[in-house]
Order: sequence, then C-alpha cells, then structure tokens
Amino acid sequence: MCQVGEDYAEPASEEPPPRQPGREQKCVKCKEGLPVVVIRAGDAFCRDCFKAFYIHKFRAVLGKNRLIFPGEKVLLAWSGGPSSSSMVWQVLEGLSRESAKRLRFVPGIVCIDEGAACGLSPEARAKTLAEMKLILQTVGFPWHVVALEEVFDLPPSVLRCFAQEPVETEGAYKAAVDSFLQQQHVLGAEGAGDSPSLAQGEEQLSWPCTQDPQNPQSPDRPPTAAQTEALSRLFDSVKTLTAKEELLQALRTHLILHVARTHGYSKVMTGDSCTRLAIKLMTSLALGRGAFLAWDTGFSDERHGDVVVVRPMREHTLKEVAFYNHLFAVPSVFTPALDTKAPEKASIHRLMEAFMLRLQDQFPSTVSTVYRTSEKLVKAPRHGCAASPPGPRCLLCMCALDIDTAGAALLSQGGPPSLRHRAAVLRLPREHEGLALRGPPATLHLGRGPAPQPELLPQGLHRAADPGVPG
Repeated sequence: MCQVGEDYAEPASEEPPPRQPGREQKCVKCKEGLPVVVIRAGDAFCRDCFKAFYIHKFRAVLGKNRLIFPGEKVLLAWSGGPSSSSMVWQVLEGLSRESAKRLRFVPGIVCIDEGAACGLSPEARAKTLAEMKLILQTVGFPWHVVALEEVFDLPPSVLRCFAQEPVETEGAYKAAVDSFLQQQHVLGAEGAGDSPSLAQGEEQLSWPCTQDPQNPQSPDRPPTAAQTEALSRLFDSVKTLTAKEELLQALRTHLILHVARTHGYSKVMTGDSCTRLAIKLMTSLALGRGAFLAWDTGFSDERHGDVVVVRPMREHTLKEVAFYNHLFAVPSVFTPALDTKAPEKASIHRLMEAFMLRLQDQFPSTVSTVYRTSEKLVKAPRHGCAASPPGPRCLLCMCALDIDTAGAALLSQGGPPSLRHRAAVLRLPREHEGLALRGPPATLHLGRGPAPQPELLPQGLHRAADPGVPG
C-alpha cells in the first residue's frame, strides 16, 4: 500500500557532479591563479608560475653543470624550429636588465640554410631566409647565416679533432666567476659618480663583441649554382632516407663547428628537447651507435676538442615548449625537412619518432623514463685509460673507431700467436647506414706466417676462414 510522504522519485546518484575545468582547480604552485597549462595529470600552472617554472629549468641545467664561464662566447644553433627559438628567447631574457640572475656569457646565432638538401626552390629559400633574418634582427645578437653548400669550401682541418687540455671544472669556474665579479666591481667603481657611465660600463661588459646585426661577420653571399648542383648530386647518390638524415646531420655539425672556430666561440648551444633526445636515444640504438649515446644525448659533447656542444633545453618536453611559445609569442619559422610528409616507415628516424610519440600518448611517462635512463650513461675512457693517445676517428661523426687491439698487444709482448690472436679485428663504423661498409667486420692480419685464406661471401665481402678469428 502507498504510504503518506513516500518519495517515488528516482534515487539520487552517488557520484559527484562533474567538475568544471578551470573553475575550481587552482594553480599547483601559487594556489591562487587559474590554471592555463596542464603539463601532466595534476600539474596545472597559471601563466606566471608556468613562466617561472620554465625559466628555472633552463637556468638550473646551466647552473648545475657549470660549463659556460662568464664572458665566454657561446654560439646558439638556431634552426627556426620551436625548441631552438625558445632557447634563443631564454638567452635573450636572461641577458636583459630585468632578469634576477643575468646570464654572463656573450651569445651569437648561427643558422644553416638546408634548402638545397631538402629540394626547395630558390624562391622558397629566399622567402624562408627573409623571415629568419627579420627575427634575427629583432633579437639583436650577432648572427651568421651559412648555406649548406659551403661544406665544399671547408678546410681539411675540420676533419681533425683538436686536443684540449683537461681542466678542473669546479676550480676553473670559481676562478672565472671571481675574475668577472672583480672586473665588474672595478667598472662600477670608475663610474660610481655618473649613473649613465655605469650603465654603459655594464653594457660594454656584457657585450664586448657586439656588432651590427645587419652586417654580420660572415658575408651574406648566396651559393653558386655549381655548389647547389653538387650538393643535390651528393644527396641523390644516397639511396635511403635514413642515410640522408645522418649525412645531413654530419654536414650541419661540421659547418656549425667551423663557424664557431672561425669567430672564436668555444661553446655551441643546441635546442634538443627532452622528447627529441629520447627519440634520438632509441634511434641511435637502432643505428648501432650505442657506444656513443653519452655523447649524443648528454648535456655536453666534448668529442670535438676545442668546441664543446651543450644542450640546455634537455629538461623541457615538446609539450612545454609548444605551450611556452604560444603563451609568450615566441616567433619561429617553419622550414621543410628531409622527412617532411614522408610516411612513417620511410626511415628509422621517422619510425622511431612515431613509435615513441604513440607510446607517450598511451603511457605519459615513456619519454621521461627513456630520458632519465640516458642521464645514467657515463662517458668512460676507452681501454680504461684517460690519458691514452687518441685513435682513429670517423670522419663523419668524429667518434673513435671501435678497434680491437688485443691480438696486436699480445704479439707486441712476444706472446704465442694463437689462432684466436692471430689477427686484430678492425670493426668498421656502422652507425651511418648507407655511408659505411655493410656486412661483417673486416679483419687485419697481424700474425706470423702466411695470412689465412679468406672465403668469398655472396655480397662480395671477405671474411677470414680461420675459425679462431672473430668474424
């Protein structure tokens, strides 16, 4: 029977009503502002806190490693992309007077025109260069625009590794900071009576080599038609897209290092982000460059000797870079690359990039896990001796060749020429697919007596028939 006052309405749902995004949630940093960026689940930042967080990560990487000394000339490798543009803007803001802790090095910018390798027309290349030069003039740093065709005019010295005396980082950095502060104190004391002269002294100290951005040191001359045709033939002779990307990276690095050496820069900054380094780590493993991951993905790369490559953007993900550039109007220029509009399986680089980004979409900690793994890699000296003389190096990436000298060392000590140590194996570099010899490693006979008879392989390569020789 019906009861008086009985409620026949539907029972109320036990689940709480959906929360409106951005209305009840507050910034995880200041607990007051409305969030505009969600970096990870639960990490929502307001505009001001996100900017402070982004700048702190950039400064913390530089401060923790202490490789860039006060007054040192640093070349910023700018491609026009989001990461390198954000890096240039971080340096520009760090050198401004409003910055709390000003950066103390002297920057310059280098830009490599790769239009010929990517098949762009002269009109498209001219349009892209005009956009880049407009941004460079806005920044105001000394800049150098170099065409990729100038690799044919590089001196042979770029293929040599310049030795550099090892220095104690902590002691040298502290001495450089003390000298810089003492020089700044002297300039401040001289201009204490006149504030404009003090400001002028500070500006002169920060920009000892400032030049007119419209008249850079490197002359702005377009490449000749013969150089462009030679570069096109070079890339057309490389069959796979993987090999073309490796070749382009090698030529780009040689040009940047040559510009740095010519104009007195001792450090080169690149805009490799955390996401890009994680993809590069997996790609290098697939290409057989596992022995050089610490140099390819670490903060510093000292393989070139006199010029050190540093990666200050390695703590920032591509998502953070994209949000920062959008919120604070950081200009960038889109330049087509070799793999633009290429299918996913066109190269190892594209395949690994698609794999990592797809995995990151399903498991948000993928990139950070791979990146933290790369941080644990140590640059151990070869053969366990830091003072060992440098051996032969690859002319493309300047990495040391993997040479097994166990057999040669045993024979030099007068040991018995056993079957296993009758030859020393020279393992050729395989990290550049299509640019290095394929197949099993070649063997160099160093034994006493006649050399073992080789057998002919189907690919036309030779391998020693001696079962004791590692093949």
